[in-house]
Formats: sequence, structure tokens, C-alpha cells
Amino acid sequence: MNKIVFFDIDGTLLDHDKNLPASTKEAIFELKKNGVYVAIATGRAPFMFEHIRKDLEIESYVCFNGQYVVFENEVIYKNPLKTNLLESLVNISKSRQHPLVFLNEKTMKANVQYDESIVTSMESLKLMKPEYDPDFYKDKEIYQSLLFCEEKDENYYRDHFPEILFIRWHELSMDVIPKGGSKAEGIKKMIERLGFKLSDVFAFGDGLNDIEMLSTVGTGVAMGNATDIVKQNADMITNDVAEDGIFNGLKKLHLI
Repeated sequence: MNKIVFFDIDGTLLDHDKNLPASTKEAIFELKKNGVYVAIATGRAPFMFEHIRKDLEIESYVCFNGQYVVFENEVIYKNPLKTNLLESLVNISKSRQHPLVFLNEKTMKANVQYDESIVTSMESLKLMKPEYDPDFYKDKEIYQSLLFCEEKDENYYRDHFPEILFIRWHELSMDVIPKGGSKAEGIKKMIERLGFKLSDVFAFGDGLNDIEMLSTVGTGVAMGNATDIVKQNADMITNDVAEDGIFNGLKKLHLI
């Protein structure tokens, strides 16, 4: 194997209804048959996509937007958020009535018992709302948090927390990770282990959290359903995820 392809999940591997298209599954297995290494690069936590890994027989992944990297079921890199930063974020977001969800590799907990924005955002991923545990972050390694606020509130948090990176993934929610973290950085950790060069790395994505990944790897492919800014940072644009985007993109690249 001298090439590797990283796939985002939502809007890339999974279609708009959170289903895995038959053509995508076929393409992934053909890719592996052709000797190409296959991995996932996602903002999700590991427990959120275990079923996808099993279905596609993928054992290596970059998750939490690069803060937790697993190579063949072995954790090779971890970059948790600092507890003192989370403490400050908790205090300020609470004063502004913006709830938080804390995630580690096994589960997620909310610092409020109920909030409609959490329910709506989680439902968009077909996930249940998290249980209530406001102190969960105090004695656990938290690799990513979710801050629930509208776009008009973004700059306030960016101005007050220069050590944190906020990435919007839903109209009501942003990912919260350490500044400098990204899928691209997680990918670098993975390919160091494999001994690959960035020029031998391909990546498919559609979201704002994919921009650095697509612009860093040898060949970045934006899905047809990606926003314009994501497409502008890609080397190639394939079809919409619902129109055999993965299969057709890999065909264009002559990988299958």
C-alpha cells in the first residue's frame, strides 16, 4: 500500500438521510482490494460511528476533528482540551445561556438537563440527546465540546477564547477544540505511522471542518453538496453524496 484515502462521514460517506449509499460501500471495498489504505476523518466521537467502521471494516480513523487518532485499533495520538479553558468556557457560556456538551471517546454529557438546541442538533445526526452531568469535564479527558449558540454569537467566543478553535457544524452548534487542532494535523500523525508522504494522501469532505484537510493533503476532493468555500479549497469536486459522489470521485482519480 502506498496510497491512503480519508473520508469524512456526514455528507460524505453518509447521505442526507444518514444512510450509507450502496455505491459508496462498493467503492470502499474495491479501493481496499486495489491496495489503497482507507481511513475515516471526522468531527464525530468514536462511539458515534462504530457501526460505520464495522460495516466498512475500517480500523483506522481521525476523530474529534483531529484530537484523537487511532491506527488499526490502537490510539496513537490524543490532544484533549485543557480543563481550565473548559472551566472558563462553562462559566461564560452559562452566563449567556448557551449550553455545552462534553465528549470523550466513550460518551457525551450535557451541562443542562434539557435544551431544544441540543435536541435539534443531535437529531440531525440521528443521535439521542446526552445525559446530564455538568461536572463530567472536571475529571475526564475531553477531546471536543459542543457549544450551542447562533452564528451571531460566534465572534464573542472567538474574541474571548483565543486558545480555542470554534467550528460551526450546525446552525445551532459549534465544535470546540484546541487551537491548532484539525483533521489535517490528525492525518499527519497517521501518515507518520504509515510512512506515507502527504502527496500520497487523498481526502473527501464537505464541511467547514474539512477545509484544512482538503487543502493540506495531496489531493482534496469536495463533495458536490459542499459549500462554495469548501469547494474553493479542494483540488477536485465530485458529485453530490446522493449521486454516487464517492464512487464517481474515486473513478475520476483512477483509484478504482
